[in-house]
Amino acid sequence: VQLQASGGGLVEPGGSLRFSCAASGNRFSIQTMGWYRQAPGKQRDLVARITSGGGTTYADSVKGRFTISSDNAKNTGYLQMNSLKPEDTAVYYCYADVMGYTDSDEIYVSKAWGQGTLVTVSS
Repeated sequence: VQLQASGGGLVEPGGSLRFSCAASGNRFSIQTMGWYRQAPGKQRDLVARITSGGGTTYADSVKGRFTISSDNAKNTGYLQMNSLKPEDTAVYYCYADVMGYTDSDEIYVSKAWGQGTLVTVSS
């Protein structure tokens, strides 16, 4: 399974950005999709995630400002980021916990990662 992330960029404080993350491959299903972020000199932290059933989890620092959603039919997740702050500046990584079948019909589970995307919040 491959993840293609899009979005990100430079935005002024108080602005908004939207990420999308599309999964592609054969015979798989997404169990959970979400985003982590890593600021310079810091560890990678969970920002938000959404389960296949629609359950969501957010980091305390983004609650009320970020909204995660998904389109299961398109295997795509979205992260709407509003009221951005300078401390939101980081490289954002989408991920998906995937369950699928190999060519020999063996079940596998894995974690797929998209390419990192830089978000810079600055005036």
